[in-house]
Amino acid sequence: MRDWSPTRVADAAGASLAAPPPGAKGPERVTVDSRDAGPGALFVGLKGQNTDGGRFAGQALARGAWGILTTPEHAQDARCAPPGVLLASDDPLAALQRLATAWRRELGARVIGVTGSTGKTSTKDLLLAVLARRRRTVASRANFNTEIGLPLEILGAPSGTEVLVLEMAMRGAGQIAELAAIAEPDVGVIVSIGPVHLELLGTIEAIAAAKAELLAALAPGATAVLPAGEPLLVPHLRTDVQTLTFGEGGDVALAGASGDSVEIDFRGERFSLEVSFTPAHLRRNLLAAVAAAHAVGVRAAGRVELALSPGRGQRVSLADGLTLIDDCYNANPMSMRAALDELAATAEREAGRRCVAILGDMLELGPRERDYHVEIGAYAAQAGADVLVAVGILGAAMAEGFTGEVHLARDAGAAATLASELVEPGDVVLVKGSRGVGLELVCRALQARHTDQAGI
Repeated sequence: MRDWSPTRVADAAGASLAAPPPGAKGPERVTVDSRDAGPGALFVGLKGQNTDGGRFAGQALARGAWGILTTPEHAQDARCAPPGVLLASDDPLAALQRLATAWRRELGARVIGVTGSTGKTSTKDLLLAVLARRRRTVASRANFNTEIGLPLEILGAPSGTEVLVLEMAMRGAGQIAELAAIAEPDVGVIVSIGPVHLELLGTIEAIAAAKAELLAALAPGATAVLPAGEPLLVPHLRTDVQTLTFGEGGDVALAGASGDSVEIDFRGERFSLEVSFTPAHLRRNLLAAVAAAHAVGVRAAGRVELALSPGRGQRVSLADGLTLIDDCYNANPMSMRAALDELAATAEREAGRRCVAILGDMLELGPRERDYHVEIGAYAAQAGADVLVAVGILGAAMAEGFTGEVHLARDAGAAATLASELVEPGDVVLVKGSRGVGLELVCRALQARHTDQAGI
């Protein structure tokens, strides 16, 4: 927005322009963190649960910010601060979102919205890997997938961006619809439907309906990319939207795999891709990425180098032949099963290695939460885990379904201590749980052990 005048920024945001410096150009970037509000930044003061960001508008200007967007009262207070553009709105968040939509339209980029109960982040990462060689592509960072993060990602896309890949998260009804209204996607990808956020939504059908808000938001003629044979999405299909399905029996399916090569069948046409990853769930998500790329005019080709987001299944080689699968960012029954499958497959590829599963609470699963944990314990045993470290109150229920060696840890700190004592040379260790459990402590403890032994 550097070429936009303050007046144009104000109009796009639906805000009033309280103080436009003469001849000022537009902002170079947008932030909601006053500590990041240096020269060229537009600081948006949002009201949070614990504090009102508008209180820091003056500090943002003192740091040299291009301007501020906040409530009228905070904008008035900031008049005593160093000069800068003062934008006022009764609802700064809505103004931020309107500004993002205006910039999305100015870019003229094709927008791909990605959601799903599990796999949306890896699919977003795969789309970036597939598209970046052919199009100027920007994809959501980390957890910038909410009503605040998503508009910031749009506003962070530079001029000349050709494709925007935006992850869309939700915890309740209406949230995907809100994000889609901001992003106006040309392609909507639903990676999966599963038992996530049942605490708020109640039923799997309600989860499907919430995810399907992305389909409802598509303009006629847009493209929906959906898992093949997903009955929960059938009530939400649209005849005026093109639909591409992926997975077994779908328009885009895996026809074979050998080493680093996968063969893909796209409506009867076959081609091969070289990939840098082996997990089955990632190869399935690759099919969704291939379909979405096709929808914006890009045919996947060559080698797909996947850079996973932190805590999303990275494999780390540690001292004494240890392999750590760091999947501690989040967890639900679907992603737990996929991670346990990969744990078993990793050990199988290198026969004789012991499988250690360090699994924490899966949160927000509603009335059946305990049953889900018992079932995951049984699945861990079935998948071939030799040792289970069950973390947390709900995690302890996994022990009831597990038939191997079990250790209980009340929290992540206790699990980190246990891991250091239990893990042996040559083990394959999976660390996974919901974000609130904080199992990154376990990963750090194991990596510190590697550092100590390797003398780095």
